[in-house]
Amino acid sequence: MSEYDTSSAAWITSRACNNSACVQVAHLPGGMVAIRDSKDTAKPAHVFDSEEWSAFLIGVRAGDFDVPVS
Repeated sequence: MSEYDTSSAAWITSRACNNSACVQVAHLPGGMVAIRDSKDTAKPAHVFDSEEWSAFLIGVRAGDFDVPVS
């Protein structure tokens, strides 16, 4: 469970939302970033520090997480 209180976070929904399968992001105090699944907002969010978030974004931009098209 996340040790960060995200109850008052301002969540941003991805523009790449597919029906109800959406990722939401919230910027938290201290440079922390939280992500969650919009289908189940009661589950704890995953929280990353600024270095982890930067590494993730670099990987996304480099295509490290792209799913191969069959």
